[in-house]
Amino acid sequence: MSNIAVILGAGNGTRMKSEKSKLLMEIDGRTVIERTVAAFSENEFVDEIIVVCREKDLDDFEKVLSDYELSYCFGGDTRQQSVRNAVETIENSECDLIIIHDGARPLITQKEITDTIAAAHDKGAAAVGVAVKDTIKVVDSNMKIVDTPDRSSLISIRTPQVFDFSVYKKALDYAVKQGADYTDDCRLMENYGKEVYVVLGEYSNIKITTPEDLPAAQGILRFRGEES
Repeated sequence: MSNIAVILGAGNGTRMKSEKSKLLMEIDGRTVIERTVAAFSENEFVDEIIVVCREKDLDDFEKVLSDYELSYCFGGDTRQQSVRNAVETIENSECDLIIIHDGARPLITQKEITDTIAAAHDKGAAAVGVAVKDTIKVVDSNMKIVDTPDRSSLISIRTPQVFDFSVYKKALDYAVKQGADYTDDCRLMENYGKEVYVVLGEYSNIKITTPEDLPAAQGILRFRGEES
């Protein structure tokens, strides 16, 4: 049995306003995807890595990730479909925990990976999250505020999200039969009736989504003293 990390890198990245995959952009001399893959490659509790990418990016990904032992599969039209494509390459007997992570979160720490794997091993399902700092408002279709949730009970969920593989696969099949398509794997598990637990992580585990996120990530590396 092994723990298999699925690194999602098949998004179009339209908010980055670039034809080039945002995961091939560089932060202090290393591409986003290499930094992400390196973090999981270095973790002692991760046994295999599957990178999900767009077909047109495969050659470029293979070049920048040539030093890493991993496999590839192509993404689908949605996040759920992309994960499903990876899941279909895994035999039930081969996998204990599936570790799902956004390729666009290159600043994930070893502690976050290890702690989330440990929690999922114990509870069956766990995800990294951070306490919400801002006041959150619920609005209607006219952008009128209709509710203010209690901030103390709110968590911003990030990745990695780690699940017992056999249960996750059943939850995925269940969602497909329902015709449901979730953008969050915790929600997919909740839909199946599975409890998911939060591991508090770092605010620095940002997602590279828009152009200003690149210098922000550079600043985080500088703050950590991890610039190359």
